[in-house]
Amino acid sequence: MAALRFETCHVACSANRTPNVVSWGRGGTLAFGTCDSVALYDPEERRVLTMLNGHTGRVNAVQWVHKEDCGPETHLVSGGSDSRLLVWAARSGEFVQSAECKGHTGSVCAVDAIYAGAGILAASAAADSSVRLWLCGDDGKAECLHTLTFGGGFMMDVSLALLPGTEVPVLACGGDDSRVHLYARSREKKLRRVTALQGHEDWVRGVAWTSLGGDLLLASCSQDCLIRVWRLGARSGSGARAEGERDGAVIKMKEDVFRAEEEDEDGAFAVALETVLTGHENWVYGVHWQPPAYEGGERQQRLGLLSASMDKTMILWTPDQASGVWTEQVRVGEVGGNTLGFLGCQMSPDASSILAHAFHGALHLWRKDAGSGEWRPAAAPSGHFDEVRDLSWDPEGEFVLSVSADQTARLWAPWRTPSRPSWHEISRPQIHGYDVRCLAPLGRFRFVSGADEKVLRVFRAPRNFLENLANISATSKERLLASADSDQLPVGASAPALGLSNKAVFQGSLKSGPGGADPSEDEELGNGASDPYRESYFRAVNLTEPPPEDHLLQNTLWPEVQKLYGHGFEMFCLASDRGGTLVASACKASKAEHASVLLWSAATWRPLQTLACHTLTVTQMAFSPDAAALLLVSRDRTWSLWRRRRSEPEPEYALSARTTKETSAHGRIIWSCDWSPDGTYFATGSRDKKVIVWGPVASEDAEAKPRSSILDAGDPATAVAFCPRLASDKSYLLAVGLERGRVVLFGWRPDADPAAGRDWIRYGETDASQSHTRAVKRLRWRPRPGRAGGPDDDDDAWLQLASAGADHAVKIFDVNTEAL
Repeated sequence: MAALRFETCHVACSANRTPNVVSWGRGGTLAFGTCDSVALYDPEERRVLTMLNGHTGRVNAVQWVHKEDCGPETHLVSGGSDSRLLVWAARSGEFVQSAECKGHTGSVCAVDAIYAGAGILAASAAADSSVRLWLCGDDGKAECLHTLTFGGGFMMDVSLALLPGTEVPVLACGGDDSRVHLYARSREKKLRRVTALQGHEDWVRGVAWTSLGGDLLLASCSQDCLIRVWRLGARSGSGARAEGERDGAVIKMKEDVFRAEEEDEDGAFAVALETVLTGHENWVYGVHWQPPAYEGGERQQRLGLLSASMDKTMILWTPDQASGVWTEQVRVGEVGGNTLGFLGCQMSPDASSILAHAFHGALHLWRKDAGSGEWRPAAAPSGHFDEVRDLSWDPEGEFVLSVSADQTARLWAPWRTPSRPSWHEISRPQIHGYDVRCLAPLGRFRFVSGADEKVLRVFRAPRNFLENLANISATSKERLLASADSDQLPVGASAPALGLSNKAVFQGSLKSGPGGADPSEDEELGNGASDPYRESYFRAVNLTEPPPEDHLLQNTLWPEVQKLYGHGFEMFCLASDRGGTLVASACKASKAEHASVLLWSAATWRPLQTLACHTLTVTQMAFSPDAAALLLVSRDRTWSLWRRRRSEPEPEYALSARTTKETSAHGRIIWSCDWSPDGTYFATGSRDKKVIVWGPVASEDAEAKPRSSILDAGDPATAVAFCPRLASDKSYLLAVGLERGRVVLFGWRPDADPAAGRDWIRYGETDASQSHTRAVKRLRWRPRPGRAGGPDDDDDAWLQLASAGADHAVKIFDVNTEAL
């Protein structure tokens, strides 16, 4: 049987919450660290091209190695919490790890690199109070040339350049002593401190070099809310000019003079303060020079400096051509809102786009309108910034919902464009105060979620979301509105200032305005002048493309329609039947009295039944396709099967079969379970690395036995999911997610003899770049064949599989089954 190949359709991920983790290459590719990986994103195709997996800890710093001719980069440097520096090289169209730098004993927080001779010269700063200089050769070998130690101090950022007119590297380090330290490399390949630039009054958070004519400009930013620009250039003679000394009729700033080599009589360089930029109202975390351009084969420096601050704004500074005075040209971002400020900034190679990454991992993008010259927010790559714990397709397979420990629920859908469909975050239905752990869909436009609280919350899609979903996904607006009974829907939802429940906003509480509906200060629900707890305003917008981060935070919430109480501890898992009429819920439990499962009616939200069987937390549940049975698996290493005894007037389930510690084939926690598409069999996956398919149990007294041979997955099995269609030989397809991040596809043949161990077929698995870097938390197949959003939406040859990982990523894979 031919192997099946996974093709990555979409990767949803966000930037790590560190200042130096994003780098925009001159070739147009955006690189950013996400959990333990480096994501390469193409802004033109609007998708993640690949994931570079090599670090064993969080990636804290990423930097392209820029070429002098501004061509596409072929090398990338990354540093992580695993105390390593990795160099990635482009080979045969793919980036592979080419060198590893080991020596730091703390997390690497900043990196920079330049080409030097036949190799790459890299600098790294780490939490071990050291800065190291590395030489990485083309042969993959890395040598530590020198180590700078700072006692109990820390360097926050480093930047490398070549002294003007020489091949001598100069290193700038910004630290917690409020100074910028400059080091030059000697002939012995050691670093020699040549001067320390003073002026900042708080920690220096960022430093960056750029060349201008025959000089170098150094920008430094600090927690004192200021940006300082320093000019370094060659000078004749020796000595330093005193501060304020006149040179003819011109008063110049104090210069620090040094030599490239101590014994050189010539080669003196002077560095002096060029300007101080003030305009930010909070810590300035990042500075980035406008990339140079090549026109007519000559390098053209477009002088501009971009800065990002915790005051939630980015500013583009440029000097006046006549006077040389630096002024603020563009300011983007908002003071206020739900973000906690920007940690860094980048500019596109053609200077038409600027990007900032925020404290919560979100990427904020602005594009310059070619006609008006205005900077407008645009859709950027987005994703969860903490462990993704659960996800689900909508019943028609057009979008995916996911929930995470980052306290949000997010909705992903394809944006259908004439060129190429691409997946994006369309809505953020829930922004919570607790880590969200589980969800269960109730039809297409309702879902229930459970978090680290004792309450279940039910959400329903508002009218504005349905209209925008129709526009973005190019589907019938009338069909969506009809299926959701839109006449009774609120137009949107707003978040209270001091609360956890999204409140509905109805059409009558909005008044029209240019460009959309603006909230009325007097009439908006909960936002009247007498309301002491004013909410964030909801603004009904008409979108034809994915919303930017600001809209996602404020205008895409779903109203909460119900709360369910009954559990005594934090919620752990949820399940719903295919018709969306029943919900089963379970919470964390260390005793049998708390391990009971509650069964709810989705029509009346009355608790129907308490299912008591297990002694520890029920880890996952699954209704059979016809809802005639409910399967529970638990930390107590057993499973239980409940069959419906009565359907009317209210469903009732009774225990039909179960395993005990003596009869269970699993020796560790059972993490996951799923039903075959025909409801005949179910599978369980456990920490003991075993995956087992169990046969149908006809009566309550029947003995529960495995129907398959025991599959050794090779790693703890954290997620299992049966494919909704059978192979041509009537075998079942089962996707297994592993603790080490791999997703493996197996075929199981019920007609084969399990005693011979030939009932399992291994069809394929995700490769190193496709796999998660941490445990797979959930797997879900699209409920029908085809690829959502594409021209082959209903092509039976294609299947789609969505996976949620502890590495903060949501991934959607395309699987071609023609070989089956």
